[in-house]
Amino acid sequence: MQVVKNSSEGLKQHFTVTISAGQIATEMDSKLAEVGRTVRIPGFRPGKVPMTVLRKKYGPSVMGEVVENAVNDGARKAIADHDLRPALRPEIAITSYQEGGDLEFTVQVEVLPEVEVKDLSGLKLERPVAEVTDEVVDEALERIASRRETTEPAAKTHKSKSGDVVTIDFEGSVDGVPFDGGKAEGYDLKLGSNSFIPGFEDQLIGFKAGDKTVVKVTFPADYGADHLAGKAAEFAITVHEVKTVKPAKVDDELAKQLGMEDLGALRTSIKEEIERDYASMSRAHVKRHLLDALAEGHSFAVPQGMVDLEFDAIWKQVEEDRKQGRVDPSDEGKSDDELKTEYRAIAERRVRLGLLLSEVGRKNNVQISQEDLNRAVITEARNYPGQEHLVIQYYQKNPDAKEALRAPIFEEKVVDFIIELAKITDKKVSVDELRADPDEVTAEVKKEAKPKAAKAKAKKEEAPAAEAAPAEAEAKPAKKAAPKKKAAAKE
Repeated sequence: MQVVKNSSEGLKQHFTVTISAGQIATEMDSKLAEVGRTVRIPGFRPGKVPMTVLRKKYGPSVMGEVVENAVNDGARKAIADHDLRPALRPEIAITSYQEGGDLEFTVQVEVLPEVEVKDLSGLKLERPVAEVTDEVVDEALERIASRRETTEPAAKTHKSKSGDVVTIDFEGSVDGVPFDGGKAEGYDLKLGSNSFIPGFEDQLIGFKAGDKTVVKVTFPADYGADHLAGKAAEFAITVHEVKTVKPAKVDDELAKQLGMEDLGALRTSIKEEIERDYASMSRAHVKRHLLDALAEGHSFAVPQGMVDLEFDAIWKQVEEDRKQGRVDPSDEGKSDDELKTEYRAIAERRVRLGLLLSEVGRKNNVQISQEDLNRAVITEARNYPGQEHLVIQYYQKNPDAKEALRAPIFEEKVVDFIIELAKITDKKVSVDELRADPDEVTAEVKKEAKPKAAKAKAKKEEAPAAEAAPAEAEAKPAKKAAPKKKAAAKE
C-alpha cells in the first residue's frame, strides 16, 4: 500500500492511496477460502469446493467486500501515518480500478485545528445577583393563594367587574351565520383573565344575572382558524350567574395544604426555591459573558465541514419556524442571502467555541460519569410530569439517546471548570435585570434561537474529538411563539 500526500490547504489534507493488484488478489483468495470452509454447494463436500467454482459463484460479491475493506484500511493508514485528527468522516473517491489491476483512490480529510487556549485564570467576569426580599416571597405566596381561590354567588343586583366569574351561554356568528366551535352553555369565564380574544371580556363588565347582550369582536389576523382570522363576529350572550372570587388566605392552613408545617416553613421553602432560580439565572449571565470573552479572545481556523453542518441545522430550524409563523423580529426585511450570511457567522462562532471548550476539557481531563448521565436522564424526565417512568424507560432502551446527553453535560462541566478559574465580581441588580435574557444584555453578535435537543446536536458523532462542538450555549432570545389554534372566542 502506497500513501502519497498530494496537498494541504488550510485544514484540508488530500492523499492518493494505491493498493497493488497483488495485494488485492491475495485478499481475494483469503476471503474466498473463508467462504469455502463453510459454504455448501451440491456435489462438493464442505471445505472441498474448488477455488475456480468459488470464484465464479462468489467472486463479484467478495470482490466488493475486499475493495471496500481495502479503501477503509487505506484511509485509516493515511490518517494514522500523518497523525491527523479528523473533524468529519473522510471523503473517498476511487479514481482507478479494474479487476486484475491496481486500486487507486483519493482521501480528502478535514482535520481539527490546533487550539491554543489562553490563560483562563486571567478572565474577569461579572455575576449579577439579586436579593430575595420579603416582598418577592409575599408575591409568590399571593400567587399560590390565587391558584387556590374559591368563588361564591354574588347578589342578584351585583354587576360584574374585572376579577369576577360569569356563567354564560354564548353563540357566535359571522355575517349572521353561526360557526363551528362558537357555541357553549354554562361556561364559567373569569373576567380579566384574557383567555378569550381581545375585547370579549371587557364587554361583559357591568352585567347582572339574567342579563342578555351582544358582544362584537374581530378575530386577530393571525388567529389559528383560517376561516375566522380577521373576521368581525358577534356573540349572543346570556348571563346566568355572577360569582365573586375569594382568594385563599395566606396562613398556616394554606401551608399545611401544601405539606408544610406552618406558614414560616412555607416561606422558608419558597425563599430557598427562589434563591435557586436566581442562582441559575445568575449563572446563565456569567456563562454568556464567559462565552463572549472566549470568542473575543480566541481566533483560529475551524473546519468548514463542521460549520456547514451547523449552518444547515440552524437554517432548517429557521425554515421550520417560518412554516409555523414564527419569525425573529431582527430577521424581518432581510433577504435570504443576508440572513444566510448572518447565520453562517453564528454557525462558525458556535463551532469555534465548541472546539475551544472541547480542548479545555481534554487538556484538563474533564470526565463524564455514569452518574452524570443518570442525573441528566432524571432531569429530562421531570420535564414530562406524569410520564417520568416512560422517559426513563426510553433512555434505558435507547443507549444512543442517553449518550446524546453527553455533549451538553460535558459543555456545562467545562464551563463550570473555567468559571472556577476566572475572577468573578458580584454586581447587585434588580430582579428584572436578572430575569433579562443574557443574549439581550450582551448583544455584540446576533445569536440564534436556543436549539432544541435534536437541532443542537447536528451530527456531533461525526466529530468525536470535539465532544462539545458546536457549543450548545450559543443562543439568542426565544423566537415568538406561533399563534395557538383556539376554538371560537377563546384566545
